[in-house]
Amino acid sequence: MRRRVLALLIALGLGLATWLRSTPLPSDDRPNLTLERLTLDPTCCRLGPLRLEAAWQLTSRHSAFGGYSALLTEPQGRLLAFSDRGYYLEFSKPDGPARPPRFGVTLTDRRQLKNNRDVESATRDPRTGQIWLALEGRNAIARHDAELRREAFREERDWKGWSNNAGAEAMVRLTDGRFVVLCECRNSWLGAQHPAFLYASDPTSGIKGQAFTFEGGDGYRPTDMAELPDGRVLILARRLLWPMPARFAIKVLIADPAEIRPGQVWNAKELGELSGGWPVDNYEGLAIERQADGSLIAWIISDENGAASQRVLLLKVAIDEARLPPKQKAPG
Repeated sequence: MRRRVLALLIALGLGLATWLRSTPLPSDDRPNLTLERLTLDPTCCRLGPLRLEAAWQLTSRHSAFGGYSALLTEPQGRLLAFSDRGYYLEFSKPDGPARPPRFGVTLTDRRQLKNNRDVESATRDPRTGQIWLALEGRNAIARHDAELRREAFREERDWKGWSNNAGAEAMVRLTDGRFVVLCECRNSWLGAQHPAFLYASDPTSGIKGQAFTFEGGDGYRPTDMAELPDGRVLILARRLLWPMPARFAIKVLIADPAEIRPGQVWNAKELGELSGGWPVDNYEGLAIERQADGSLIAWIISDENGAASQRVLLLKVAIDEARLPPKQKAPG
């Protein structure tokens, strides 16, 4: 009975978040995008090895704008964001040379239902430029070339039964060619463990994945992850706060894929929660890059869900590699 009551409350809360939509501006499908830099307290926004360098709010009147759930870095100072409506936005980094943004669609079959084209995670092979997109609802993965032309598409049997609204939320292609995929869904109703799979190579090839469990922290769900130069990954984790309107708590975790074992629990270490002046929203996209000056940067983007209380924010976060937790020595 308690579970039914809790499920009803969650459904009601999500419904209210959906109804509290922002009033859309008249559509203008020319390539328009505005990045407004947020004013931050100069002393704010440190989280262990992470330091917020700058934050921007993105706005556009383009009909394909918004809902960004995945983020990649591109050559020539560009970022590439993917939305839960199956669109992409390629745009210049706000602190670099500006070129016009580019909007497009990821699915050539152009199915219009959200659960047919809900891109929730993306990863790239930096050598070939190939991009993999995980689609929630269809529990599928698509491989695209560097120009975003589809090369392969596969509905993953490994992911069968994952919820339409809680599927492959975080995915990364590691430098060694393996893929790690984390489900936003949980193994139990109130648990902190999430189904996950490790693939030895490209999942669209039909290779069988190795199942394991990701420990995400009480009430938090993984929303994206990206590889660090030392082989570990940073993971964004999100928790919905009550009461409505929708508010979020965001944590940053670190974990080592070398510690993944089939059938066992993969634990992450918490770096901390975004608080104390950090602009907090529904962060779902994470990308990491080495800059020309040698510094390491994380870019983080939020999904505003079309809600009046949320924004599309972009964070530029410096990573102090010397202050990351030390790697654990391999056993034996």
